[in-house]
Amino acid sequence: MGAAFRMCLQTCCCCCCNFDDDDDDEKQPLVPQDPLEYFNREVQKRRDEETNLWSTPGDPSHTEREDDRLLYSLLQARNKTRMGSTGYRRLSVDIEAMRDTRREVRDKWQTILENLGFMAEAETLLTVSAGASYDRMRNAAAARDMLNTLHSETSIFNTREPPPERYLFILDRLLYLDIAEDFLAKAKRFYPPNDYSDEETPGLSIDLPALLARVSSMNGRGNEDENEEEESGREDET
Repeated sequence: MGAAFRMCLQTCCCCCCNFDDDDDDEKQPLVPQDPLEYFNREVQKRRDEETNLWSTPGDPSHTEREDDRLLYSLLQARNKTRMGSTGYRRLSVDIEAMRDTRREVRDKWQTILENLGFMAEAETLLTVSAGASYDRMRNAAAARDMLNTLHSETSIFNTREPPPERYLFILDRLLYLDIAEDFLAKAKRFYPPNDYSDEETPGLSIDLPALLARVSSMNGRGNEDENEEEESGREDET
């Protein structure tokens, strides 16, 4: 791959990955009332996105998709639970399980991009900000078709659930860079489709309905668990 193309790719990557934030910046006042608070909020927003890898990054409420809604509910429930309690530990295990599932998918995408020669650009190409907008996509229809193809003809997502919308924006970038077809070919080669029976659970997939029911149950009895732990601790002291 020539140096000229590499320079063009770096320029395109910067444009593709930063345009989401540009419009958001234009909407912000030139001089925030509290610059430190604004900076801290932006840092926290980016850290939150990198940690949770929201399936629909443009949804600030995290309620449009069931998996995002579940992860957000788990995080909210843990925030209301006493740190160190049994309930807190259970919630932390569930949260990390969901994050691991999302990281597993992202790692597959990164593996393919690096295999295509984009070792330095992979991280940037896979970064989707909360300002991602369908209106600013260049090849939305083609990206949607390719996302569905990846979901049905490969095991890169390893789940029967609809594929995360965040990868729609990534495919739009790959189409713009004219490397989407190469990515699809590699995905079919590296991650061929799996034929799972109804009883089998692929990879790190999560039983969303069961976990949602458990979260609701824990929300209702969270204080009871903490009270039981406190009473048990007092009994041990006596």
